[in-house]
Amino acid sequence: MNVLNPLTLPLDCRVLIEASAGTGKTFTIAALYLRLVLGHGRERPLLPQEILVVTFTEAATSELKGRIRARLSQAARYFAGDNAPVDPFLQGLAAEFDAALWPACSERLQLAAQAMDEACILTIHGWCNRMLTEHAFASGAAFGRELLTDESALWQEVSQDY
Repeated sequence: MNVLNPLTLPLDCRVLIEASAGTGKTFTIAALYLRLVLGHGRERPLLPQEILVVTFTEAATSELKGRIRARLSQAARYFAGDNAPVDPFLQGLAAEFDAALWPACSERLQLAAQAMDEACILTIHGWCNRMLTEHAFASGAAFGRELLTDESALWQEVSQDY
């Protein structure tokens, strides 16, 4: 079994995280998100609207947004000096920053938590639809198209026509 360490995973490449339920995918994604927002292991920090997270279901996108927002807020409090118990990842991440930078890190994390409504956490079909809409001319997509997530009515109509 190959275990990911979210504190040392390179962030200068695309990362695909796939595993069975209950294996810590959401924890790992939230940890990587913290690192990106803080600029840990990168030349510059990122804003939530600059980070793309793609998943399979609408329920998963809602859960991810909520969990990432909560994690950002928790980390902001920790960097602000809240001594509440935290996990080893957050302690290790904080140790990577000079204590003099902690107030700035806390502010950055809190602002990111507040900006989560603008975050790009989408389903695969949601991301594809967004790209087709934003790049309609380049993709040749029709402006009036409709995203169809449930094809049952269409199949019913086609079978009745047949």
